[in-house]
Amino acid sequence: MCHPHPNYGGTMHTKAVYRGAEALSDVGFAALRFNFRGVGASTGSYDGGLGEEDDVLDALNWLQGEYPGLPLIVGGFSFGSLVGMRVGAVDKRVVGLFGMGLPINLERYDYSFLSGMEKPVLVVQGEHDEFGTGEEAAELITGLEGHIRLVRIPDSDHYFTGCWDELKRAVRGYYESGPGVRLMLAV
Repeated sequence: MCHPHPNYGGTMHTKAVYRGAEALSDVGFAALRFNFRGVGASTGSYDGGLGEEDDVLDALNWLQGEYPGLPLIVGGFSFGSLVGMRVGAVDKRVVGLFGMGLPINLERYDYSFLSGMEKPVLVVQGEHDEFGTGEEAAELITGLEGHIRLVRIPDSDHYFTGCWDELKRAVRGYYESGPGVRLMLAV
């Protein structure tokens, strides 16, 4: 689970990151939350998303070493969703992706890497997300081909304030009975 932007207070302890990891754990996945470089006790400093991609690869390598043979899913919140999904999209060990609260600013962020994605992708977006509304997320996904499922959380902002249970249910439900269930069958 990748956390939001380090320069704006994002850490592995962010509530949305915690709830996403908790949902994965609830359905039987081993879940890892970690801090990007320069956050908390981590060494280094923010690297514009590039070094943070290396951090995701390091986390995947660690998970694969600790849990050999288990399927790997990359998820994240906000900045972390974009960084994590970029890595997971091309890493052959990763079987699924999910992003919560995607920052949808198409002049700044490129989501074309999701186009034609064969791996199942879950996007959970607050209907009133200040960095990309539910409607904007739907428009983004409509322009991409692939196995992408969007869950819109009504009355939710970017941080899913007061909607953490709904966020957790969306992630858990996707892997319990939704398209992500086939990933569970591989466990």
